[in-house]
Amino acid sequence: MKFSHEWIEKNPWLLIGLTVAVVSVGGLTEIVPLFFQKSTTEAVAGLKPYSPLRLAGRDIYVREGCYNCHSQMIRPFRAETERYGHYSVAGEFVYDRPFQWGSKRTGPDLARVGGRYSDEWHRVHLNNPRDVVPESNMPGYPWLEKTKLNPQAITANMRALQRLGDPYTDEEIAKAPKELEGKTEQDALIAYLQEMGTQIKTKR
Repeated sequence: MKFSHEWIEKNPWLLIGLTVAVVSVGGLTEIVPLFFQKSTTEAVAGLKPYSPLRLAGRDIYVREGCYNCHSQMIRPFRAETERYGHYSVAGEFVYDRPFQWGSKRTGPDLARVGGRYSDEWHRVHLNNPRDVVPESNMPGYPWLEKTKLNPQAITANMRALQRLGDPYTDEEIAKAPKELEGKTEQDALIAYLQEMGTQIKTKR
């Protein structure tokens, strides 16, 4: 019998089976070697895992859905780098799980927001954005200023990240709750924002 593609295409289950086989082989060829590499991305110079306060702030950033309106990915185009700063590189996000790259920008990209505004500016902005940016359509988050952090919750978070490869020491994890004592969710979120993108120094 003469072999032809027509014969395969007229047998849907055979076609499905062969398609799955081809996709599986291709996927495994790309994925399996990554398990034998210590790291697929080299961290940029000076990059450290999140401090306990910043880590708590990042969790609040994700919880409140900030990523729905703000990306953290500056593309290597002149229009982007002139507005936001140096384009984003993978080595900045080695300790991000999950990373906040994306293309959705109802609000500006925040990849290089660290150090651009004072802590007080961020406090006013989070309570009522229109007090500092009149045309803003961002909602306010006044409850963050009144909500205290749970210092003990950070321990389990850091332990989990330690198992995934973040270089937290047992001593750092033990001391972490003390760093969060008396801090609010607003303090934590601002700490996260203030170091965002500062690993790569840029002239603005």
